[in-house]
Amino acid sequence: QVQLVESGGGSVQAGGSLRLSCAASGYGYSRYFMAWFRQAPGKEREGVAGIGSDGFTTYADSVKGRFTISKDSAENTLILQMNSLKSEDTAKYYCAADCCRLRARYAYLNAADFAYWGQGTQVTVSS
Repeated sequence: QVQLVESGGGSVQAGGSLRLSCAASGYGYSRYFMAWFRQAPGKEREGVAGIGSDGFTTYADSVKGRFTISKDSAENTLILQMNSLKSEDTAKYYCAADCCRLRARYAYLNAADFAYWGQGTQVTVSS
């Protein structure tokens, strides 16, 4: 079992930055593929970024060049640095984790492939 707790959401003006954190705990966490998803009202949950245990990263096209995913292994924390935020980035952001599928499968950032989820943190970007 892996437990995930997000923090760092809030309100910011367009063009600003936010840093989301996800504290992870549980057996074998370091082996898991970790990812950030988001869901806006009335929309499906979409993958934002993911990172493998070997450092492999993948991003949605809509956030490439603006968002950076990383892991602080010493603190067991997943981080999403979000820069140049746009109003369309407004959503509830979720941390997710899964293990043991092929890395190529995780690269698609399909929510159905992730077994463990945090409770989410709200990000609101005003224009």
